[in-house]
Amino acid sequence: MASLAEIRARIAAQENKSTSGSTTQSDNAIYPHWNMDEGTSATIRFLPDGNSTNTFFWVERQIIKLPFNGVKGDSAVKQIQVQVPCVEMYGDNCPILAEVRPWYKDESLKEMANKYWKKRSYLFQGFVRQNPLGDDKTPANPIRRFIISPQIFTIIKSSLMDPEMEEMPTDYVRGLDFRVTKTSKGGYADYSTSTWSRKESALTQAEQDAIEAHGLFNLADFLPKKPSEAELRIIKEMFEASVDGRPYDPDRWGAYYRPYGLDVPAGAKAEEQAPAVQATAAATAPVAEQAPWDDEPETASQPVKVPTTPTSDKAQDILAMIRARQNKAA
Repeated sequence: MASLAEIRARIAAQENKSTSGSTTQSDNAIYPHWNMDEGTSATIRFLPDGNSTNTFFWVERQIIKLPFNGVKGDSAVKQIQVQVPCVEMYGDNCPILAEVRPWYKDESLKEMANKYWKKRSYLFQGFVRQNPLGDDKTPANPIRRFIISPQIFTIIKSSLMDPEMEEMPTDYVRGLDFRVTKTSKGGYADYSTSTWSRKESALTQAEQDAIEAHGLFNLADFLPKKPSEAELRIIKEMFEASVDGRPYDPDRWGAYYRPYGLDVPAGAKAEEQAPAVQATAAATAPVAEQAPWDDEPETASQPVKVPTTPTSDKAQDILAMIRARQNKAA
């Protein structure tokens, strides 16, 4: 287990580097704090990563969301969104971000660039000590996983850098609880009032017994699978189709990445079969764009707020502008 000093040094090193400029599972182990009522709080006790080589007690996920104007051959579905892993998460060059980065140099393309930029979230594990969700059932293994948004993560990370925090918050004896509080701001869920407890507390005997019986999760096991070369080609192809305003093609891409609930068409084969990354189809009119701090994951029971995809004409104009600039630079 890394010490608090090691975590602080690692965070500082990452921030200095940034300043210098240069197998998802859907089970009851994931605690859905986003389902809390407004004005309520959940008390969480974070635990270390089961991977002892991980300096932190979390892992970072990087996902890119690709919106499509429906599904090819299905007029009932108006919009869908497919999530794909950003390979920068694994230290590789991402073909989508390589295309999108230059867009930020043009004011007219920034909104489009933001739509296709990677979305970060953070995976933690621990116990839910105070649960406001009456219908939430604690699984046999009470060690839960938590999908934490950048807004909540900023609070967690900044507190770790506070010199007044003397012990690791994951320490079994002198650790701290974290209170996730849900309010609203601008019509979206807001967690900015979440905070660490000021009082240290030891794990209960039942909690220690659960760790002994079940062990800790290796958090990296729950990151998306690293795409193969074939899957990277499909990701790039889907990205280009999305920007063009074309519908999702299940015959071409269904064996690789597909929206939630969409079956792989008969006969569709992948060069290297990959589990589908979940997303949700919206069968109704366009819905509000998702706020950048909204960390509600896309599952069958949690509808996606799908960004409105530009019309085909607008997409073509944008592509023509980008390609003209690239040709000029060449």
